[in-house]
Amino acid sequence: MERQKKQMKRKKKSRLWILQVMLCVICIMSAALLYYDFVIIPRQNRELVEDLKSHFPEEFPPGGGSPTQKEEQAGRELEVPAVDFRSLQSQYPDVRGWLTIQESGIDYPVLQSSPEEPEYYLPRDYRGNYDINGSLFLQADCILGESGNLTIYGHNMNSGAMFGNLDQYASYDYWKAHPRVFFQTPGGMEEYQIAAVLKADVSMFDFQRTSFQSPQELEAYVAQAKALSLFETGVDGIGCEKTLTLVTCSYEWKQARNILVAVKTGA
Repeated sequence: MERQKKQMKRKKKSRLWILQVMLCVICIMSAALLYYDFVIIPRQNRELVEDLKSHFPEEFPPGGGSPTQKEEQAGRELEVPAVDFRSLQSQYPDVRGWLTIQESGIDYPVLQSSPEEPEYYLPRDYRGNYDINGSLFLQADCILGESGNLTIYGHNMNSGAMFGNLDQYASYDYWKAHPRVFFQTPGGMEEYQIAAVLKADVSMFDFQRTSFQSPQELEAYVAQAKALSLFETGVDGIGCEKTLTLVTCSYEWKQARNILVAVKTGA
C-alpha cells in the first residue's frame, strides 16, 4: 500500500512538472508571437516605407526655377520631406499621395485600387504583397484634383502602425499637439487643419461623400462633422476649398469609426 502511494505521488509530480513545462512553453510562444506582432512586423513595415521614401526624394531641378521657388522648396522640405512622384508612380502607379502627420507615426504612401476591388490594399503593402498592416488607401471613387472630399482609410493597428494612433485624437491635448495634416500628391504638397475629431458610423456621418454641388454643401459637411466632434477645435469650414477625411475602425459599437475631418489651408 505504501509503495502504491509513493508511485501515485511520483506520477502526480511528473504530471505537474509536465504541466508546468507546457505552460512555460505556451507563455514563451505567446510572448514571442506578441513580440513579432507588436515589434518585428511594425519595424519591418516602417523600414519598408522609409526605404521607399529614401529612394524617391524630391529634387529641385539643377538651375531650374526662381530663387523664390527654391526657397519655398527648401522651406517645405525642412518641415515635411517630399517625394518625387513622377519617379515613384513610374514604379508604383497605384500610389496617389503621401500622408504625413508630424510626430504621430503617420508617414505613409496612400494607394488607390479600382472600384471593382476597392479594398485591395487593406491587406497588402504598396508592392501588392500581403502585409498584416496593409496600406493607407484612398476611397476608390475619389479623384485627385476634382473631388471636394478625399477619404483615406487604414487599419487601426494595436502596434500603432498605419492609423493605429488615430484614436489618440480623442484627447484634446493630442489634437493640440498634432493639428496639421500634410498630403502630397503629384500636384504638390497640401496642408490641412483638423477641424473635427469624431466617433461615428456612416449612418451618422457620410464620410464616404466625395462631391458637393456648391461651396455651401462642403461647408455643411464640415459643420456636420463639427456637430459630432468630441471637442471644439476652433477650425471651421468657412471658405475651405476641399476636405481630407481620415477613417479607421473604432470599437464602441459594430460599425463605429474614428474619423478626422481636416480642411485645406492656404492658396
